[in-house]
Amino acid sequence: MWLLEQADAVAALPEIVLAVLTLALLMLGVFRKSDASDIVTLGALAALGVTTLLVIFAPDHQALAFHGALMVDTFARVMKVLALFGSAAALVLSVSFMKRDGTRRFEYPVLILLATIGMMLMISANNLIALYMGLELQSLSLYVLAAFNRDSARASEAGLKYFVLGALSSGMLLYGASLVYGFTGSTEFPEIAAHLTNNGATIGMVFGLVFVIAGLAFKISAVPFHMWTPDVYEGAPTPVTAFFAAAPKVAAMALFTRTMMDAFGAIQPAWGQIIVVIAIASMALGAFAAIGQSNIKRLLAYSSIANMGYALVGLAAGTQEGVQGVVVYMIIYMIMTLGAFACILAMRRKGHMVEEINDLAGLSRNHKGLAFVFSMLMFSMAGIPPLAGFFAKYFVFLAAVKAGLYALAIIGVVTSVVGAYYYLRVVKIMYFDEPKEAFEPMDGEVKLIAYASGAFTLLFVLPWIASPVIEVAAAAAKSFY
Repeated sequence: MWLLEQADAVAALPEIVLAVLTLALLMLGVFRKSDASDIVTLGALAALGVTTLLVIFAPDHQALAFHGALMVDTFARVMKVLALFGSAAALVLSVSFMKRDGTRRFEYPVLILLATIGMMLMISANNLIALYMGLELQSLSLYVLAAFNRDSARASEAGLKYFVLGALSSGMLLYGASLVYGFTGSTEFPEIAAHLTNNGATIGMVFGLVFVIAGLAFKISAVPFHMWTPDVYEGAPTPVTAFFAAAPKVAAMALFTRTMMDAFGAIQPAWGQIIVVIAIASMALGAFAAIGQSNIKRLLAYSSIANMGYALVGLAAGTQEGVQGVVVYMIIYMIMTLGAFACILAMRRKGHMVEEINDLAGLSRNHKGLAFVFSMLMFSMAGIPPLAGFFAKYFVFLAAVKAGLYALAIIGVVTSVVGAYYYLRVVKIMYFDEPKEAFEPMDGEVKLIAYASGAFTLLFVLPWIASPVIEVAAAAAKSFY
């Protein structure tokens, strides 16, 4: 085909293939007379698998597509594989839940795929317009997913709240991008970087940068743009919440990192201070606000805010070690989060989901395997060695120390200690409180993801698991240097 001979099409082949397959599945769902949800779900998983292989086996060199709008490098490939994996896992987690809940429709996997295309464009974005297009494609799909259960008032409220606040953040981002364009004369990241290297940062430029950071901070639910997170996490269907907490966070953090390092790297001291403030606020709020939560999904929402704060510690460093720390952190964070939500999906009594922390009482006596896995994930999120979460925090704090950000690293350690309280509280309830009625047996796919995540978290200390992750993260970080 002549199209595939073009350099642009080759560089953007995974995105093109995924878009074509998504449209084909949409047509199949629309025109198939019987219920097409099962076949579309299988098709969606196959599409994600094919796209992942195309990303992995793409030529291992830096490439630009569409007049420099998209950048394909090692960093992009690593984060795309991670986002695709997160989308596939979230889709697998939804199958049994939606069958039981009566919300199974073929539109769900199609929306997941459309959001994933947006994420891939975000990760590769090399100018402000591509950045905005990818962000909006992802966001429009997520707004619908948040309110997917139309019969639930909570889900409708979650979707509306996310839409309103998301539109506000998009407006801020667009305004910031227009200011950056006005003061630099370009939307291309390399040209913005060249202008800043030659001329430095003007007041107007810094204002534009602040608005861009505000728009991006919303997408990773960093303080003070976190308002939507607890309500949306609690209100949206649990598989949707699992998806929100995993793949979109990876894509948004990748976009944040690329934008700061590629476009604004020359004025790192200016934006580094902003990132430090956001990181400290996110870590502190996530640690203290989660203490009083009784709903496990709201607790994980605040945990997610804190985790994004820890990831931003690596970005605040503005160094190669910092970017490596961010990548390691996002890999471990996503696997831990998917495992935690798999455990939540197993919390079902008499056909109904249970979301209160106190309902986990005595779980260790009713379901030893689930209790052990959930405990390991909680310990890991708390950063207790030798679990995976400890190494995630170690790499970002080490990068901060090497960059001279001693106060930031100390505050990070202190908030980790505070945050450990509510993770340990969950473990205490599972092991030491009076047992309640046992949960129903876990679905096969939920058990697989929960146990695989638990095994990764527990065994990360082994060199044959840790080394590949660290090497991949180091290779991704070199893309900016």
